[in-house]
Amino acid sequence: MEKRLGEIAEYLGARLLGDPEAVVHGLGSLENARPGEITFLANPKYADKLRQSGASAVIMAPGGEAFGKNVIETDKPQIAFARLLQLFYQPAVAPQGVMQGAHVSLSAQLGEGITVYPGAYVGDGVKVGSRVTIHPGAVVYSGCTIGDDVTLHANVSIREGCIIGSRVIIHNGAVIGSDGFGYVQDGRKHVKVPQVGIVVVEDDVEIGANVTIDRAALERTVIGRGTKIDNLAQIAHNCIIGENCIIVAQVGIAGSVTMGNSVILGGQAGIAGHISICDNVMIGAQSGVTNSIKEPGVYSGTPIMPHREWLKSSMTLPRLPEMRKKIAELEKRLALLEEE
Repeated sequence: MEKRLGEIAEYLGARLLGDPEAVVHGLGSLENARPGEITFLANPKYADKLRQSGASAVIMAPGGEAFGKNVIETDKPQIAFARLLQLFYQPAVAPQGVMQGAHVSLSAQLGEGITVYPGAYVGDGVKVGSRVTIHPGAVVYSGCTIGDDVTLHANVSIREGCIIGSRVIIHNGAVIGSDGFGYVQDGRKHVKVPQVGIVVVEDDVEIGANVTIDRAALERTVIGRGTKIDNLAQIAHNCIIGENCIIVAQVGIAGSVTMGNSVILGGQAGIAGHISICDNVMIGAQSGVTNSIKEPGVYSGTPIMPHREWLKSSMTLPRLPEMRKKIAELEKRLALLEEE
């Protein structure tokens, strides 16, 4: 694909400083961009890399030094660059319909412009919106509802009765609606509690590879609008995840957690069951959250604490052996003084 810089600036709604007829045929990083490519500068501290870059144009915030390159000015360079990546590298693919080798129940309802690849399975009573793509090996159990512009990548499983909103992307191997881990103890035996609820994934959610989201025991596990989930995360039954949250890889969220909007969970964070986290909270990687968080802010550590306190604690930890030795010496000296 090739685009003139004038076209790109108009597409982004940004200001062009340079030659509107200059042609761009690709995008590149500051370090590796070549002539004919466009790059972006989000942080002024990397300006020297722009000086050395071979890019023909740069997307950057107003007021920066461009080192003689064509400039597209915008207050949000990273967002503009992301939009260009979509334009250049995600061309629309013509719908293929239900391809030979796919199984679609006669009672399923399919929208317009869909593609169901060979090896995919769509069960009884499923409702599929328009412009949906279901890749090989994906399985949609009976009674599910899928909105418009959804992509289910290979080997995704959507279990019975679950609801997927519009513009949702679910990556390879994810399981939506697996049974919640519900058992009661009868003597030495564990008796399974049937999980009869569903999972609701709202609009504009993206779910990474091999994520598991368990169905509710009775009602709904909910993933809020605009939330993005990285690979290998686990969300247990009856959780309510708010809107526009970020859940990084290997996070584990136990059952019946309620999480507000715009919450960020760092990689491998663990959230204990039956607690709540308010809006606008950031949890550091490998943190353990065992109590509810009621104030917005940044938290880290196990047990969880405000991030600044955790930094102080982390600095103290390596000194503990030395401090212990000094305390022992002081105790001996105090004992001698008391004897005297």
